[in-house]
Amino acid sequence: MIQGSLVALVTPMLSDGSIDYELLKNLIEWHIDKGTDAIVSVGTTGESATLNEKEHCETIKKTVEFAAKRIPVIAGTGANSTDEAINLTKCAESVGADACLLVTPYYNKPTQKGLYLHHKAVANAVKIPQILYNVPGRTAVDMLPETIGELSKIENIVGVKEATGDISRIIEIRKLTSKEFAIYSGDDATAKEAIFSGANGDISVTANVAPDLMHSMCHAALNGDLDRANKINANLDILHNDLFLEANPIPVKYALYSMGLIKNGIRLPLTWLSEDYHQIIDKALSNTGIK
Repeated sequence: MIQGSLVALVTPMLSDGSIDYELLKNLIEWHIDKGTDAIVSVGTTGESATLNEKEHCETIKKTVEFAAKRIPVIAGTGANSTDEAINLTKCAESVGADACLLVTPYYNKPTQKGLYLHHKAVANAVKIPQILYNVPGRTAVDMLPETIGELSKIENIVGVKEATGDISRIIEIRKLTSKEFAIYSGDDATAKEAIFSGANGDISVTANVAPDLMHSMCHAALNGDLDRANKINANLDILHNDLFLEANPIPVKYALYSMGLIKNGIRLPLTWLSEDYHQIIDKALSNTGIK
């Protein structure tokens, strides 16, 4: 089981929107050096919605290549088409990803039975370990704890990213699953409390800009060191909030650009961060001791 801080890594792009694989390599080296526990490639923060299937697979392949087995790579392979999710998951398995993260099918609003059958179909088609991803604020569908509990009985469904920010959901999912089933927070602002309540870590946006601090906070919480976890998290609170001033990953891409780690590339329909927020993000980085 992967525990701790799993970065939901941005996909670096040039100003024309093309993927910058050289900077991707540099980011991965930086995360390994700073103690990040795993990389989630081409998830929401990685702009999965605007990468075509070829780019999606190539970015996962490059991430696996650059990580070189020094750190686990979890590939975002979810889709609102079951066939597409299977194809992306097969691609991730073929290039050597350690696991896949599959978001609930968005927009078409399946029932709980539909969610179960979708994830079961992907799990049966591809044997790579799979992590469910529940984020109703983006998908317009909420996978209930009972459905997660049933899916956890499938051998290669090994965990869930629960991004509602509702700590009671973490507690309920833990009761409905085995201790071997991984639970990850998908909400930085409540990740510390989620770990205190039974989660195994955080799939984090904040970790893009503060990898060492997020690693330290998560492991302090996992080790039961409440005082240290609270102290570190208090320093991160401003980032947890300000990195969502506009839709993710708009603010975190600006933050990384401001830090000199990526160029100012993002894909439509997302746009570069409004100038009104530049100073706020810069101040948050400064106040956290990052810049």
